[in-house]
Amino acid sequence: MKNALRKIFSPILNIFENSKDEYAYKPSHRTILIAVGTLFLVLAGAGVFIAIAAAQPGGAFPAVVFGVIGSVCLIVGGLGSDKAVANMWKSR
Repeated sequence: MKNALRKIFSPILNIFENSKDEYAYKPSHRTILIAVGTLFLVLAGAGVFIAIAAAQPGGAFPAVVFGVIGSVCLIVGGLGSDKAVANMWKSR
């Protein structure tokens, strides 16, 4: 299942995995990346809720931005290699 998901999300993962630089990876980086991604998705959900409750469609823009950032963090944190996680942190 993980290989199928890696293949589906390969355009996103390739951005962070295709570098020839040295990197410094710590397991805590992956845990924090997943936690930050979850928090961004919670912010996105709250933004959508508030935009709908206030009947302000312009409020959906921050929700979309937070949703995209949260999704990328979760994809890289959950499916990415150690190098991809280190590149998200810019650890070299």
